[in-house]
Amino acid sequence: MFEHKSVLLKETIEGLNIKPDGIYVDGTLGGGGHSYEIARRLDKGGKLIGIDRDEDALRAASERLSEFSDRVKLIRGNYEDTVSILHDQGIFGADGILLDLGVSSYQFDEAERGFSYKKEAPLDMRMDRREKRTAADIINGYTESELYRIIRDYGEDRFAKNIAKHIVNERQKKPIETTTELAEIIKHAIPARVREGGGHPAKKTFQAIRIELNRELDILSGSIEGLIDILNPGGRIAIITFHSLEDKIVKSAFKKAENPCTCPPDFPVCVCGKKSKGRVLTRKPIVSGDEELSENNRAHSAKLRIFEKNR
Repeated sequence: MFEHKSVLLKETIEGLNIKPDGIYVDGTLGGGGHSYEIARRLDKGGKLIGIDRDEDALRAASERLSEFSDRVKLIRGNYEDTVSILHDQGIFGADGILLDLGVSSYQFDEAERGFSYKKEAPLDMRMDRREKRTAADIINGYTESELYRIIRDYGEDRFAKNIAKHIVNERQKKPIETTTELAEIIKHAIPARVREGGGHPAKKTFQAIRIELNRELDILSGSIEGLIDILNPGGRIAIITFHSLEDKIVKSAFKKAENPCTCPPDFPVCVCGKKSKGRVLTRKPIVSGDEELSENNRAHSAKLRIFEKNR
């Protein structure tokens, strides 16, 4: 069963400021937790478009949202294509857009998906299983310098160079095929004194490979401007991130949309002609309270930022 405890649910729903007759987009549908709360606030004049590239998520969300079939449309796709997906539905403006990034607890828990370093499975990690390339292709096909780059940049692991070296050494003996094989290789690349403290030594590398495979940061950075542009006047976009790289992208994109002026600071008036698209409603990101932190492990790294389009 696709179960996924929605992080920052109350704060996100409040932040979207839902109108009963509005048009809303959940670009990362998952199990449908956020979408359920949006849909039940809409009347028959409202519409919710739910998008996900994971067929398991769509199946589960379809069941969960079945009572709102008169106002909900679910589409298999990627949120980077939101604008064209909406146009195909005859929709040219949205009152609210939500992105809840990262991997769902279901995807981690379902061993065969290969997201977890704790359960033996083929090295898969595809969010969209229609894609041909898997995590195994990256692990066995990237050069040592390419592996080093993604583990350093996307995993932010200080032992990235040594991990990449160990992976390349081991795959020369035989291809690396399973999650547990890879986790064991990573473990041996990290000094024992470091392994004794903190989380699992493979966590950061698995994150890095997943991000690279699914183009997570490229899609995010390439999508935000277009999502803001398709908002109706006064519409809002809410984005929940789970690590610093995502949060930096969202913070920077929202700041640029609020103040796009490229004129030198000493210019008396703006001459670049770039106008603000709206305002950032979250000067600091919204984070989970103590109660949610005690109930949901995913909440510890969650940050919510909200932007409102000019009216």
